[in-house]
Amino acid sequence: MGTAERRGAPADDGATGVAEEPSAVRPQAPDRDIPAAAPDTRAGERQPGYRPLWREEPARRRRMPDPVRTAAVRAVLVVAVTLILAMVAFLCTLAESWLAFPMVLGSVAGTVVATWGVLDVWVTRQVWNQRHGVVSVPSSTARAMRRERRRARRQARAAERGRGRIGRRGGAGQLSHP
Repeated sequence: MGTAERRGAPADDGATGVAEEPSAVRPQAPDRDIPAAAPDTRAGERQPGYRPLWREEPARRRRMPDPVRTAAVRAVLVVAVTLILAMVAFLCTLAESWLAFPMVLGSVAGTVVATWGVLDVWVTRQVWNQRHGVVSVPSSTARAMRRERRRARRQARAAERGRGRIGRRGGAGQLSHP
């Protein structure tokens, strides 16, 4: 179903499908799928008859961290190239081509590199989780760092309270008599 059909206008008459107001002349849209907006139309206001192309829905899962995503993209590319090499090696073997042996060697090397790439994704994900406190297990580095920060904050608050008490006693700030 085309855009013109969705809007109820005939598809072959050249109409853009946007209702023209007799008092205002609207500029021609550069694309038939994009309705032309009047110069005084604000971005936040909806035009009458306007229907968005899609609805924003919240993501079901959180986005992967950047280093993990980079490693995953690299691994997918390496695996794809390895699969292509393996397929070419297979077809060259069937065709009894001289390229069969170099392609088999290339696909074996690609398998090793692809395995490294997948392990790289796994290790990068584990390291990111441990550094940023996603995993809360007793051996987590993030938990120990949070514990140290809490301890430092508690000591700072206790020192601040102690200074406040010394000042309230009316003394000259001395802890003991000379």
